[in-house]
Amino acid sequence: MSQKILGLFGGTFDPIHFGHLRTALELYQTLDLLEVRMIPCFQPVHRKLPVASPEQRLAMLKEAIISEPALKVDDREIIRKGPSYTIETLISLRAEFPKIPFGLIMGIDALLGFASWHRWEEILNHTHLIIAHRPHYELPRTGIIADLLKHRLIQNPSLIHDSFSGKILLHPVTALEISASDIRKQIMMGRDPRYLLPERTYQYILKHGIYHLSQL
Repeated sequence: MSQKILGLFGGTFDPIHFGHLRTALELYQTLDLLEVRMIPCFQPVHRKLPVASPEQRLAMLKEAIISEPALKVDDREIIRKGPSYTIETLISLRAEFPKIPFGLIMGIDALLGFASWHRWEEILNHTHLIIAHRPHYELPRTGIIADLLKHRLIQNPSLIHDSFSGKILLHPVTALEISASDIRKQIMMGRDPRYLLPERTYQYILKHGIYHLSQL
């Protein structure tokens, strides 16, 4: 078996910025993915509620990737509403794409907390995990995640295309230290966050008055 993988990249995207976008595009190119679906969550489970509304975050994402065909917006979690559980999203995607392998993109921090996710044991039945890592990361040596890595981690990126699900791949990406919370603070303080996020997204933020002091 060897076929292209559909990349899945979820998040609050509050707002979407070049750190998210560069990671998605690099993994699309280096892993020869079919495409990367950017999936804004409706209600995050492991962090506080976003400042921008689901509709605003969806619109900002659409503005950000309007000219990049490799990246696609997937609004199923916002349409579904309620807590955005990854397992439910994967089941929904699997019903739509029964024969295409998935690669769920996440950072090292998300991997370290993976065992706290809703029905986490089922997730690898539906997808591979693609861990975007940066320099100076450290993997656990004991515990649930260490055991998971022992049995599922692969070193050769090409091997991820040889199975339908269940593998974990660590892949380096360009380190862009951009923080959505820092962008929000800059906007609140009246500073210009240009070059941290796409210009079309920034213009949408200005037009709709998002992240002003009254919202934070």
